[in-house]
Amino acid sequence: MKAGIATLGCKVNQYESQVMMEMLLSHGFEKVNEGQQADVFIVNSCTVTATGDKKVRQTIRRARRENPNAVIILTGCMPQAFPEECCSIEEADIIIGNSNRAGLPDCIEQFMRTHQRIIDIKPHGKAYVDGFSISGMNERTRAYIKIEDGCNRFCTYCIIPYARGRVRSRSIEDITEESRRIGKNYREVVLVGINLSAYGSDIGAGLLDAVRAAAAAEGIERVRLGSLEPDLTPDELIDGLAEIPEFCPQFHLAVQSGCDETLRRMNRHYNTSQFRHVCDKIRRTFDNPSITTDIMVGFAGETDAEFAESLAFAREIGFARSHVFAYSRRKGTRADSFPNQVDEHIKSLRSDEMMKATSASAAEFLNSQLGLNVKILAEREVLPGIFEGYTENYTPARISGENLCGKIIDAVVAEACDGYVMCSAI
Repeated sequence: MKAGIATLGCKVNQYESQVMMEMLLSHGFEKVNEGQQADVFIVNSCTVTATGDKKVRQTIRRARRENPNAVIILTGCMPQAFPEECCSIEEADIIIGNSNRAGLPDCIEQFMRTHQRIIDIKPHGKAYVDGFSISGMNERTRAYIKIEDGCNRFCTYCIIPYARGRVRSRSIEDITEESRRIGKNYREVVLVGINLSAYGSDIGAGLLDAVRAAAAAEGIERVRLGSLEPDLTPDELIDGLAEIPEFCPQFHLAVQSGCDETLRRMNRHYNTSQFRHVCDKIRRTFDNPSITTDIMVGFAGETDAEFAESLAFAREIGFARSHVFAYSRRKGTRADSFPNQVDEHIKSLRSDEMMKATSASAAEFLNSQLGLNVKILAEREVLPGIFEGYTENYTPARISGENLCGKIIDAVVAEACDGYVMCSAI
């Protein structure tokens, strides 16, 4: 029997989709090839925004059209956060949440035997559930390792604590073991989590311990981190990371807003002064680091003056890359009922202005790389004889050669282009 999967959302979802696929492969399934119909099709959902929910419904409908006789499974954050709404999605034969994927093969077997719809959404437990692991990430040249789940922060715009539960950390022993398996076929790993910065707070460990465990695995030459919380990135962590040769100096710090009053309404746990300190510390500690971010515009109550503050702060920090997006009201969050919601037209104008500013910062960052010696992990051939990959600080880079995929190449940055740098091998 053939199984397919569609993944929406974050790197954690991508990791968990790989877990589910490998689980099915171990039970005798084959992965569906392009153009083939699946016997089982999984939609691993994201519910960060209402737009995300719409995309989930569209994906399920398309899966049913393209695989009319398949068992359609809905899992992920959407059913966990909004079980009643998901039960009304008639195209789904099996609906399970984030907390009970171990029972997926049994659910499939039961449905095929009884043809009775299965809805099984269990609450999250208090501890990380070990035992789920992967051997790789499809055709990728880097692999993700999930080390943490859940979030205790309750930002006023965010539904994720309801979809993912409280912070739960994976054991160092389990991270070590999975890193050893990954290191047999991959040169680079990315440690990911729902609130990665909170790793270890429930088990007496810390993020530095997890990075050291991954870096120690034979075959692993690069270790990256997913998104970090600015207030949970102390000087001691930055200093410790700088002592690990395998650590790649790219820091994704989600600023969300460069205005303190907006951050307060968002229930973010830092202010712009703290954020600035972390950025300054990173740049003092590492040679040629990059700092990337997420920036929200048009949050409930954001005035013209507050947006101007946020825009000026983004320009000041000079992010290497930014994901700019307009605030989207989310049912079930506190901010959904906040007064002074911003008009969609104004959000659009602010998005354009912020993207223009951050694009300029990104171009400045690429220009700052000219003449530097870098190491590129080549990932794909984008043109005949031209390979694309990333440098240590996650600068997109291209280089000419033959059969470079999966190799780390010493190079010098020769030209800054639109969104990447062109390099020459040393």
